[in-house]
Amino acid sequence: MFMDIDHPCMTDIALRKELIALGHTDRSLARAITAGVLAKPRRGAYVDGQVWRELTREQRYAVRARAALRQACVDAVASHTSALPFLDAPTWGLALEDVHLLRKDGRAGRREAGIQQHRGVILDGDVVTVGGIEVSAPMRSTLEVATLGNTEASLVVVNHFLHRGDFAIEQIRARYEAGMDRWPRSLSSDLVLRLADGRIESVGESRTLYFLWRHHFPAPIPQYEVRDGPLVVAFLDFAFPELGIWIEFDGKEKYLKFRRPGESVVDAVVREKQRESRVAELTGWRCIRITWADLASPAHLARRIREVVASVAAAAARR
Repeated sequence: MFMDIDHPCMTDIALRKELIALGHTDRSLARAITAGVLAKPRRGAYVDGQVWRELTREQRYAVRARAALRQACVDAVASHTSALPFLDAPTWGLALEDVHLLRKDGRAGRREAGIQQHRGVILDGDVVTVGGIEVSAPMRSTLEVATLGNTEASLVVVNHFLHRGDFAIEQIRARYEAGMDRWPRSLSSDLVLRLADGRIESVGESRTLYFLWRHHFPAPIPQYEVRDGPLVVAFLDFAFPELGIWIEFDGKEKYLKFRRPGESVVDAVVREKQRESRVAELTGWRCIRITWADLASPAHLARRIREVVASVAAAAARR
């Protein structure tokens, strides 16, 4: 559920003062960085150069957060966006420049180079330990993120935790209403919680749900079950029974996730097309498939969906 202790993000971090005590000099450290032996995730912190080069942008952000915690002059936990990598949660749409730290002493936070400190009342269960470091727990980090990111990015986070079962919507709503509704910049949190749905299974599906709401489509039914007698034929990403359509989000990870043993991606795509045909036979609905590229052009996508809905309605009227 959380980041494993053997994850590359948990690579050893050495501080400058520690390396100097071992006999290094600033000049030797500079040479090591130039040679690629070491890398510097932030000022005064060093990691293995080869490990650093192989990390993704999100993983490097996690290492910077660990380094910031090691260098912090106050007792703090990784919070907000900085908690998400350790909780194995998506960071889509969120800024990965500043590290966010929550002070445990309740004092006012401050901003310094690459670090934003925050203050707040920490309740029981608000902090978990991952790989030896303390981070905001899933429920708290979700509400923290909602004060930083836009609604779409925040929805991605809350749906991830809801679907994984870290908490229920009633629990996070109660936590929000117990005082977090008075946090600075928390006005959008209520909307995020109203849109949240634990049936949503991926970042792409969360973004699709937000797109449908933003463009005033009727609320869909996620993970709609289609049966052929007692047999479950499919679960549809988003069903609109009254419109006679359903929507499937097609991301590459979808075919990798549901690929059967010994099956190629092409085989999985063919099987998905056969599934689509069977669903259409059983329901009489039309399928609309959307991709990451479609979500990048929302106006065009909205027009396309409305044209399909109009076409389905016209065909039904002619029957």
